[in-house]
Amino acid sequence: MKTTYIKTIYTLLLLFIFSASYSQTLLEGVVKDAQDTPIEGVNIVLKGTTNTTTTDSNGYFNIDAKSLPFTIIVQYAGYNTKELRITELPTNAKPLQISIATGEEKILSEVVVTSRRRIEKAQDIPIAISVVTGKQAEQAGAFNVNRIKELIPSVQLYSSNPRNTGINIRGLGSPYGLTNDGIDPGVGFYVDGVYYSRPAATTLDFIDIDRIEVLRGPQGSLFGKNTTSGAFNITTRRPSFTSGADFETSFGNYGFLQAKASVTGELSKKLAGRLSFSGTQRDGLIDNVVTGRPTNTLNNQGIRGQLLYNASDKTNILLAADITTQRPDGYAQVIAGVAPTKRAAFRQFDAIIADLGYELPSRNAFDRKIDHDTPWRSGQDLGGATLNIDSKIGQGTLTSTTAWRFWNWDPSNDRDFTGLQVLAKSQNPARHTQLTQEIRYAGKVNNKLSGVAGVFFIDQTVKIRGTEESGNAQWRFSQSNVSYNNNGVNTAVPLARWAEPGLLEGYGIRTNASIHAVSAAVFGQLDWEVTDRLHVLPGLRYNYDKKESDYNRQTYGGLETTDPELLAIKRAVYTNQTFAADKDKFDFSGNITVNYKATDKINTYATFARSYKPIGVNVAGLPTPAAGQTLADLAVIRPESVNHYEAGVKTTPFRNAILNLTIYNTDIKDFQTNVQAAELGVNRGYLANADKVRVSGAELDASFAANEHFSFNVALSYTDGKYVKFTNAPLPLEDTGLTVDGVQVAFKDVSGSELPGISKWAGTLGGEYTKSAKFFGNIGKFFIALDSYARSEFSSSPSASKYLVVPGYAIFNGRLGFRTSEGLSINFWARNILDKDYFEQLLPAGGNAGHYAGVLGDQRTYGITLKYSL
Repeated sequence: MKTTYIKTIYTLLLLFIFSASYSQTLLEGVVKDAQDTPIEGVNIVLKGTTNTTTTDSNGYFNIDAKSLPFTIIVQYAGYNTKELRITELPTNAKPLQISIATGEEKILSEVVVTSRRRIEKAQDIPIAISVVTGKQAEQAGAFNVNRIKELIPSVQLYSSNPRNTGINIRGLGSPYGLTNDGIDPGVGFYVDGVYYSRPAATTLDFIDIDRIEVLRGPQGSLFGKNTTSGAFNITTRRPSFTSGADFETSFGNYGFLQAKASVTGELSKKLAGRLSFSGTQRDGLIDNVVTGRPTNTLNNQGIRGQLLYNASDKTNILLAADITTQRPDGYAQVIAGVAPTKRAAFRQFDAIIADLGYELPSRNAFDRKIDHDTPWRSGQDLGGATLNIDSKIGQGTLTSTTAWRFWNWDPSNDRDFTGLQVLAKSQNPARHTQLTQEIRYAGKVNNKLSGVAGVFFIDQTVKIRGTEESGNAQWRFSQSNVSYNNNGVNTAVPLARWAEPGLLEGYGIRTNASIHAVSAAVFGQLDWEVTDRLHVLPGLRYNYDKKESDYNRQTYGGLETTDPELLAIKRAVYTNQTFAADKDKFDFSGNITVNYKATDKINTYATFARSYKPIGVNVAGLPTPAAGQTLADLAVIRPESVNHYEAGVKTTPFRNAILNLTIYNTDIKDFQTNVQAAELGVNRGYLANADKVRVSGAELDASFAANEHFSFNVALSYTDGKYVKFTNAPLPLEDTGLTVDGVQVAFKDVSGSELPGISKWAGTLGGEYTKSAKFFGNIGKFFIALDSYARSEFSSSPSASKYLVVPGYAIFNGRLGFRTSEGLSINFWARNILDKDYFEQLLPAGGNAGHYAGVLGDQRTYGITLKYSL
């Protein structure tokens, strides 16, 4: 805790020093209603740019806008949107005063987004999209993507540690379960236009977020990197030539401490800067009865710096750099249960631990007790630098985004989930680096035709240095019937030989693996205005992908012996393995959307998209190949082929309300999935293709502002995901060891069964009451709010297992306090108010002895947040 306090104090001092070096207002004004009363929280957008701001409690605003003339958009809930063309800057003698009146449209339908590379209303674009502003995320306590899933039910995020993180939209995107670095995620994750290739980025704290846009469905013709399932388009707050500063600190139970700060302002006439910081710390939520210390702590720090140079009225250059570190003692999983398998009685988990004289610290996962003997370490560093150039050319903007990013991963895991020394070491440190370049042009071709076109390139390098090592209990967990070639005779090894002292202790594998991936694309989408109400939007993408991988695993340690029986035992646990893959492929994909705005309140669209996910490569241990196959055959994963159909309607049925409905169907051939092998040497899982899957569903989004005090929101998602055909799926946990006619079965036909990680029903429901108030001399809003998130049960195994089903659950979060645009705001908050016990994920232990562990949802947490804005 002391380290975090010191870092926070030093950072805040630097930010205060920085904040003293700016002061310039470019455009300022006041927004009032028809009764001449100032309005707080009005959204001001500089049309044709991504610059936005909001009015304070006095209705005052200022926004960067150097070149005249320009247009601003004025938006507020329950009021008509107004556009104003500014031809001269206001003066003291002639101040800018804007009056807006109540009308039929509401701000919920007027929220602006930039996903199509231009400023436009979310309700006007023919894409299923959810928008969470930075302020909404802060107020809901959503400081990372894992919390965003509680606001947008179509989003699923599963994380047993940062590397083993998957983010899905509508149940698709990443293989469910353990992660393999050899495939691309199907959900694009973008921050300020930069593609983040590793899902671990989603576990990091948000830093100075302005807006989060979540697009659902394939988006390959809009974004540089192909996305088969959707995209997160995150925008941070840019530097401003107008002074501004925010300082925030939070305190909660379990030693929760979070500090955030951001300052911005002018550094010279053409140069502005922004410096932002975030730090989070929390004590552990699970007790380790051996060490006496709680584990699963939080310990995160991040900093982002930006410089904005206005080279001319038409060109600006943004240089940004960031780095985030996490050093938690965390991500430990708790034994959630034991499944009886089809293995012999002596190979069942309870028989094994009885022979070893061991008992679990608790058979109830929600006692939150572990006795793990191997420390859990999930250290990671992620950062990079970006150079972004925007230049207005003709009726559009040419954008160049150049970025370099890295991710360093330093783990330690106890993959047997017990206090026994089964696996003494289980860790795969890795370093990922990427270089990306995107150039695109977005704008009008003529009065009827507009769109976006671009080129994209990414070069990625991954280096993995893994270690897995057996402990003194490995012999009993691996003990099985093995044989060896005795002068041409297949001879069984007596089971008693497994207990040979020191045979497997210290015996393990060291892995050196690498991936080099290159992807290049040309993409674009047109918007043809056939009539004022009818638009046709075709999109195309041509992509090249190349992946090279090398995998080299060598055994070491254990008892040095020439005894053929003991050597057979060691080979049954670990063997040397080497393979390589080199594959490239061209892909052509596209989409077409027909958008018809029936009335000013009803906007409809229908889309067909043909998309794909690139080839994949395995860089983890592979099972022994079947007859006629080689390791090289198993190393390459075929690309996915996606056919997607979607129809939606966006409406404003009555004043101050929106109601949107989407239905969709996605068929995927050669679905890239993660499977679990029974062989201990591949217990992290490996990649394979399922013949065909189908996901279909419907989504409902609604918001309603009843009056100036009460507002409500609801989102509901129905998702039906099935393996249409998957004949070589891995065995579910309880079928491990299954034999048919004396022959052990390795695979199972699971065609027709449910895809993992998908709840049929998920939803959010929330409401807020606000009232004008004054707090310590500041005029603002008192608020009280309650939000809920619920989902039905879902399978937590690639092949459905009755033991690995996560029960459905609902959680409730609340907050109350006072907020203002300037001065002091205070927020009392609580998460999981009813202290619901629930699992986020269930995972089988390495070796499939029958025991499985759970990733636990957090118990009740509460605290207070203080924020001061200048």
